Amino acid sequence: MNVLLVSRCPPYPLHLGDRLIVYHLARELSARGHQIDLLAFTNRPEDEAEQAHYERFFRHIHLFPEPKRTLLDYAVRQALPVRRFPGAAHGAWSPAMWQAIEKQLQAERYDVAHMFGGVHVYEYARALGDVPAIITPYESYSLYLRRARQAATGTLKRLALAAQQRLAQSFESWMFAPYRRTVVVTEQDRAELRQLRPGLPVEVIPNGIDLNRFQPETGARLEQTLLFTGNYEYAPNVDAALRLATEILPRVQERFPETRLWLVGNAPPPELRALAGDRIEVTGRVPDVKPYLAQATAFVSPLRLGAGIKNKVLEALAMGCPVVATPVSVDGIAVENGRHALVARDEDIAAATIRLLEDGDLRQKLSIEGRRLIEERYSWRQVASAYEALYAEVTR
Repeated sequence: MNVLLVSRCPPYPLHLGDRLIVYHLARELSARGHQIDLLAFTNRPEDEAEQAHYERFFRHIHLFPEPKRTLLDYAVRQALPVRRFPGAAHGAWSPAMWQAIEKQLQAERYDVAHMFGGVHVYEYARALGDVPAIITPYESYSLYLRRARQAATGTLKRLALAAQQRLAQSFESWMFAPYRRTVVVTEQDRAELRQLRPGLPVEVIPNGIDLNRFQPETGARLEQTLLFTGNYEYAPNVDAALRLATEILPRVQERFPETRLWLVGNAPPPELRALAGDRIEVTGRVPDVKPYLAQATAFVSPLRLGAGIKNKVLEALAMGCPVVATPVSVDGIAVENGRHALVARDEDIAAATIRLLEDGDLRQKLSIEGRRLIEERYSWRQVASAYEALYAEVTR
């Protein structure tokens, strides 16, 4: 197929989860002979210089600075339905992207257009003309904000999040309507979108894992070593890491005093770095998370915020690292509690972690069954096949 991919971001670097899916999907589809042209927004100074990491997957690549959008911009589109879906470049937040889409449609005949992102790319529905189009917003932002509001402390913060949530709900009630399919990564995200717009054709296609790169190693794991990984530019990861270090770890250390914690990942803020000490290591960005996943006794994910699928949990399961997680952490992942991972309520995470540290047989079982689950259901090959089938369906 000839595919036009319009994305909220380039497909690199891979430690940014929204870029990871674009990278691996394009890699798989191009290997199957599909021709893909990429039009993408950039929001990092390094983006322009990193095309060599993915240029082999695409026939043409064009990058554009992401336009700034103000609260007034959103308010105008919400208040004036006629402005929601521009009919020409001058009405778009990014006229340059609109014109690039028109230019590509004049140069090539596309079988399908795939829009990756939500509010960043939805507005180009009319620019695509009669090309069959799907959109992948990845997750429901309304769901993200609802969970953030429920966990917030302080009246002003809750009120601000409630206002943002109402605006997001309004947008998600209409902005996917022109597309033949909307694709999200979890059932929870699909339920949120369908509640906002009953009858919206929403598909669930989860993320995958590079099974060759993430696989169990034969060496023995360290004792009483807990791990959490994440991009700490993402607020839910910061919230989880802080609680893990300040609330959960001390309770675990009452039973196992020598327990230590690794907090691994990009851009830890000052309040996280300040926790580093004899029993807590805050690494910052590392070249590879695999050595940590291979050595840790357990991966502990106390996420209570966020939406979408958690790549960090997929990676831990793929590496055979026993997982303790909240329900939010395993959204979109078909884990069975006690078989693939220990899934516990927020207040029970410490107790579940202690149980895991006490039981070597349980750790071995979770390691084996967690890896098996990933192999059976979460490869990028399976993800690409699901998108291939969806492309074929919407082009019929």
